[in-house]
Amino acid sequence: MENQYSYSTEVEWTGERGGDLSAPDLPNLEVDAPPEFKGHEGVWTPEHLFVAAVNSCFMTTFLAIAENSKLEFVSFSADAKGMLEKLEGQGFIMTEVVLRPKLLISHARDVERAGRILQKAEKNCLISNSIKTETRLEPEVSFAGE
Repeated sequence: MENQYSYSTEVEWTGERGGDLSAPDLPNLEVDAPPEFKGHEGVWTPEHLFVAAVNSCFMTTFLAIAENSKLEFVSFSADAKGMLEKLEGQGFIMTEVVLRPKLLISHARDVERAGRILQKAEKNCLISNSIKTETRLEPEVSFAGE
């Protein structure tokens, strides 16, 4: 593995508060401001992308750690909710992202270990570690039965 990687995106304004977001070899996304900031409904916003970056990074970090730990699981999903607040002297800031992973494990004996792996994933997510927003984890672990 190398010690440095680069990821590029480009956005092109399309009118009003909207634009087309692109990156090499990826599908384009229509982006806009949220409706509360004069944007349109049904379009990805920077706020959604911010929360999505934390959520998807948490998932991929979990999957890597679970694989290395040989954790057997049936399914994984995670809801994420970001809180945008206007703070005095700072303007609008994402003050918190709450991650609510739902993990269905294969064996009851792995419940505690699965919880530790989820915690480790949250602590090692590069996006969470790169932002100043507090990220909290609220996991739900269950098992399918033996």
